[in-house]
Amino acid sequence: MFHQPVEVSVLKVDGMDTALQNNSGDPAKGVSVHIERLNKSFGPHHVLKDITLDVRAGETFSIIGPSGTGKSILLRHIIRLETPDSGQIVINGEPLFVEGAPPPRSYRSSMVFQSSALFNSLTVGENVGLWLREHRICPEQRIGAIIAEKLAIVGLEGKERLATSELSGGMRKRVAIARSLAMEPDLVLYDEPTAELDPISTDELAETIASLRARTGNTTIIVTHDLNFALYLSDRIAMMHQGEIVEIGTPAEIRGSANPIVQRFIRTTTKGIHGG
Repeated sequence: MFHQPVEVSVLKVDGMDTALQNNSGDPAKGVSVHIERLNKSFGPHHVLKDITLDVRAGETFSIIGPSGTGKSILLRHIIRLETPDSGQIVINGEPLFVEGAPPPRSYRSSMVFQSSALFNSLTVGENVGLWLREHRICPEQRIGAIIAEKLAIVGLEGKERLATSELSGGMRKRVAIARSLAMEPDLVLYDEPTAELDPISTDELAETIASLRARTGNTTIIVTHDLNFALYLSDRIAMMHQGEIVEIGTPAEIRGSANPIVQRFIRTTTKGIHGG
């Protein structure tokens, strides 16, 4: 059983026009993410300190650590909501931070935030299809098919007409994931997806994300302080502490780490490991 907790929302999608034009059912492709000596400060506070890591194409990669360690700030750099003071991020062989206007991307990415961005005035289906309808690229019949398909993937088949006020916290998260999937992203980022969820909803969300690995070829990066969640889902895990990466490894390697910082985090956050 997992633990811990707020809602998930799609805030930003890179390559939106490409995503819409290619919404023909073609599967997403995973992309590699290389982060090289990334630094970010806010005033005197050095938040990210020479962050270097590689995420492989198609991998589910989690970044764990206590609150205030820079995890979410790192995620915001990957989606280009923040600009580093120095360093570079290269996705699919393309650098994110270049002089002048960024070039068109050959990949599509979406971010699922912990705070909800579902519109209460819209139904579930209207929320999932919002971006598709706003850009008016797909015919309405195709949009309806995409909505139904993505809701079925997250276990909400036939829920198009529900009002968002009728949804539990876990259902709202799955609707937000469905909206993200409607863009056929090659890279999906999750920021604290288990926040404010009860243990049952957290388990259901974990199973939803796990099942997406079998259905899509995309790369998934999860930021979470929920160690059990990360251990269950991830191919590999990086632990952040005070703005630095202190350990990278498989779930088994993280559990068996001799690093005292990692061991302290495990002792203080884990009471039994799901599935092990």
